[in-house]
Amino acid sequence: MSDYEKNLELDEQEEIEAEAEEVPAAESEEENNEQTDFGFDMEGIRGGTEPKWYVVHTYSGHENKVKVNIEKMVANRGMQNLIYDIVVPTEERVEIKDGQRKVKSRKMFPGYVIIKMIVTNESWYLVRNTQGVTGFVGHGSDPIPLTNEEVRRMGIEKIYIDIDVEVGDTVKVISGPFESFMGVVEEVNMEKQTLRVKISMFGRDTPVELEFGQVDKV
Repeated sequence: MSDYEKNLELDEQEEIEAEAEEVPAAESEEENNEQTDFGFDMEGIRGGTEPKWYVVHTYSGHENKVKVNIEKMVANRGMQNLIYDIVVPTEERVEIKDGQRKVKSRKMFPGYVIIKMIVTNESWYLVRNTQGVTGFVGHGSDPIPLTNEEVRRMGIEKIYIDIDVEVGDTVKVISGPFESFMGVVEEVNMEKQTLRVKISMFGRDTPVELEFGQVDKV
């Protein structure tokens, strides 16, 4: 095993041990009832028939524990057709201390878990009442799914966009630092899902790389 792999293994073990503490329980039966007496019509919870990615807020430091608990309940209840994937996005960073190079894995969004699911009464209830979960990002009982662009930017799933543009076409930038600029397509990279676009800035043409999801064909 390489030093790189050893460091990652140690970091993962430390994280698991740190998350082994119990999530704070409700202080009383009354408080616990507040968490389950929702006060709205459960029949109104629907998110469409296609699975989408949703953001769930958790107690800080319990992201991995929430992920494991939901995976176990999904397996036990046979709900794989409703809850498809659970992700705790991480990134690797290199730290140099005392001349030693160490690679550490860190959560990109502490306090959040990303779940690909079809929102029904049953799936919503399972996730919302998992120990350590404080709620969905959205409007109470109506979670808001991530857009395709947000999913791609977070790196949790590769979203392929079919865009009808060719070299020489004019496009309008609809998001990012060049939003509202117009440009001419110089190169189309289908594999990377990017375009090289020539944009006029401050009186001079400047080539920039844009993702398919950042432009509209004019």
